[in-house]
Amino acid sequence: MDDLTALARTLRAAPPSCGPVRLIAVDGHAGSGKSTFADRLAAALDGAPVVRLDDLASHRRLFAWTERLTEQIVEPLSRGAYARYRAYDWTTRRFDAPRVLPPAPVVVIEGVGAGRRALRPHLARLCWMDRGDEESWRRGRRRDGPAQAGFWDGWTVAEARHFTSDPSRPFADALIREEPTGYEVVPGPAAAPRKDQTLTQGDRLGPSH
Repeated sequence: MDDLTALARTLRAAPPSCGPVRLIAVDGHAGSGKSTFADRLAAALDGAPVVRLDDLASHRRLFAWTERLTEQIVEPLSRGAYARYRAYDWTTRRFDAPRVLPPAPVVVIEGVGAGRRALRPHLARLCWMDRGDEESWRRGRRRDGPAQAGFWDGWTVAEARHFTSDPSRPFADALIREEPTGYEVVPGPAAAPRKDQTLTQGDRLGPSH
């Protein structure tokens, strides 16, 4: 296929998981291609909102964002209400003005740890970018350049610690494998036969960067 239409159709058919909303997590190692995939998936979902976990984390709390996510996003959406959250500016090191997130039929949450234990009960599906840690980190370092080398040194340690204590991949419904011609979507470790699940084919779209 040329796009993610089949995957989007499957996700739309999933039962709501957070009030009227289907929360779809896109998790994986830093540098694995989550953001690009999430954007293309959101487009296939007719412009579904995307929540970036980078907006909820901060320099001092790389992974300690569960409470903010729950209070500012999950709880309002579970009531069918609009969510409001402040996004972190990694340059000024402060949180900006509130952003508004509607209780859309599908909302994509993208970032390292999106499939963490505390969030999984609220997810309709968990997608894992199936690229190894070392390869992902090399891509991320190359993308960000030498100026961010110090940040990456600390990040890789924190990320490895997080996934050791709270792994996401074993609970993924789908593994997303990036190929030169696009993406292949295959059942993940947690996938089980469901009436609303058809993630057995490869979905393709143009190469990402």
